[in-house]
Amino acid sequence: MRNFDVIIIGAGAAGLMCAQIAGKRGRSVLILEHTEKPAEKIRISGGGRCNFTNYYSNPSSFISNNSHFCKSIFSKYSQKDFIELVQSHKIAFHEKKLGQLFCNNTSQDIINMLLTECKKSDVTLQLKTNIHTVKALKIGFKVNTKVGNSHEILECKSLVIATGGLSIPKIGASKLGYEIAKQFGLGVTALKPALVPLTFHSNFQSRCYALSGVSVDAEILIGKTSFREGLLFTHRGLSGPSVLQISSYWDQGTKITVNLLPDLDLFSLIKQNKSEFPKKTLKTILYNHLPKRLVDDILSELDLNGKLADLSHEKLRSLSKRVQKWDVIPNGTEGYRTAEVTCGGVNVNDISAQTMEAKSQKGLYFIGEVIDVTGHLGGYNFQWAWSSGFVAGQDV
Repeated sequence: MRNFDVIIIGAGAAGLMCAQIAGKRGRSVLILEHTEKPAEKIRISGGGRCNFTNYYSNPSSFISNNSHFCKSIFSKYSQKDFIELVQSHKIAFHEKKLGQLFCNNTSQDIINMLLTECKKSDVTLQLKTNIHTVKALKIGFKVNTKVGNSHEILECKSLVIATGGLSIPKIGASKLGYEIAKQFGLGVTALKPALVPLTFHSNFQSRCYALSGVSVDAEILIGKTSFREGLLFTHRGLSGPSVLQISSYWDQGTKITVNLLPDLDLFSLIKQNKSEFPKKTLKTILYNHLPKRLVDDILSELDLNGKLADLSHEKLRSLSKRVQKWDVIPNGTEGYRTAEVTCGGVNVNDISAQTMEAKSQKGLYFIGEVIDVTGHLGGYNFQWAWSSGFVAGQDV
């Protein structure tokens, strides 16, 4: 039986970050990972270039049932700190848009950086290892593992759960972290796919299919929450950054409101054209502002055609509302298969915001996506992994 100061379950972003920080403090650290490779989510992120953080990361960019929870965590380790780590490894990176930072080369640069830091700290990484059971001792924990057909009992003083969420099951997502939380009396909030495309019933879905590939700069709202970025029609429904962002706030049966021309007062523009150029058509005007296929679809839906002079103000107002206050109700999402993260998780009210330790079980820590803290699109969720991993690594 092997003994360690710290065992970390999960070799993703949060787990690797925690490991190297704990190792630097002289702790003996073992990371257990059930897949064949570490950090697969880092590898595939950002189109293979890893959107590793965001210049503008702050607590307001995160969803949680306790909006104050992550404040002290980010105060201990911010995007500035992680950027300094990246720069110290001479990794070239660039800002793509809206503060999003990507590697110039590949995501492997970030993975190699973390593995190098772990090696410096004498961290042991063990892959292809399944967790059979976890039990609390008087001091510490006993972890029963399985590698192939062989079982091994491991013991540790501190146990860190960095198992991630349910998103992208093809790279090894599992429920293990939530099950361990429940075993030790921690609550788990409702789970749902987040940062995920929205799907629709067959009649609207068929129209999306016909518009597949069409993209526009749009503002999407649910109540007072809004995002303005690209919207993309797909063969399943709606995607693009603005849709992914709003999906984290969407619940079954909720309508979303789409403004396809957020910089324009469309009704005033059409009225002015009707007054000055009555022989113009709606197509002529709208083709200057929206993709032709989308214009044709909208005008066909409303059965509007002909010259402006022949169209009533009521019909023109109806068109303007359809373009700028377009209400749609998704029937679902594409699910965890394509979701970038899981919304919900281990209840933050059961975890210390100072250490990431479970309040009900000494020596048990939760970090990263497994917790009920979900960031916006654009590197925020990786920053949560780095920050929560750092804070736990300082305490284990």
